[in-house]
Amino acid sequence: MTHVELPSGIVVAIESPTDGATFTLSENESDDRRVVTVASVADVLAEVTERCAQWPHAAGICDDVLRAVDPAAPAFGGVITESLAYSTLQAGPEFARWLDERGPSQVPKIPDPVVAERIDDTVYVRFNRVRRHNAFSTDARGALLEALEVARVDPSVTEVVLSGNGPSFCSGGDLAEFGSFLDPASAHFARTRYSPALVLAELTDRLGKRCRARVHGQVLGSGLEMAAFCGHIESSPSAVFGLPELSLGLIPGAGGTVSITRRIGRWRTAYLVLSGRTIDPPTALRWGLIDALV
Repeated sequence: MTHVELPSGIVVAIESPTDGATFTLSENESDDRRVVTVASVADVLAEVTERCAQWPHAAGICDDVLRAVDPAAPAFGGVITESLAYSTLQAGPEFARWLDERGPSQVPKIPDPVVAERIDDTVYVRFNRVRRHNAFSTDARGALLEALEVARVDPSVTEVVLSGNGPSFCSGGDLAEFGSFLDPASAHFARTRYSPALVLAELTDRLGKRCRARVHGQVLGSGLEMAAFCGHIESSPSAVFGLPELSLGLIPGAGGTVSITRRIGRWRTAYLVLSGRTIDPPTALRWGLIDALV
């Protein structure tokens, strides 16, 4: 058996990597970006099969988007493609099921969700929703954009450092806020017209490795997606990396299908989404998801 076809057209190759597969599972170490090395192919295949059966729309659309996005192209086109797909899923039955299971919720008001300071020619930007592991919210997005805009428009800024206060860099989108937009079209406009991902991509184009992220603790979902746009990522040994969006009936929505794919390829990006598994810093370094352990 060289490959297995799962629900929604997901194709998992076994031991023998091919470009056409969604990803390849192997129990042998490999530097091939199409391959994910696991302790038990049978166990992971069973998990992924179950997840694809539970969230077939999100799984299939994730695969479609990752195949459609050209990581070598400018970020804008990929971010738009991702956001339109994300909005489609927001209007679908899998996300509606998750919202129903979650029930009503309210986002706590936290002052100064992002803090920033300029020292000489460097702008330091830190997520600051410490009690929520810096879960990303609408007010955090607005504050992050305001801080990054200073660096974007001022050519005298020669370095940007993105980090997080408290125990985590960023645990992803604040789940209490999901579903709060009135309609998916409005959500698409908010994501793409006010996009930290696109600003970080522009800053990295200008500054290269001097647009840096320092990550620790939970580096999940949108947190990982935004960090991956930076030209250099330094990680503490405590970090945990993952893309948990499928379990909400969604795909990455903060540019991750572009930023993470640029770093590790579409195959390993698909694995992170479809498996829901996390990886540790040594694996992230080996894959190229991060650039240094500190």
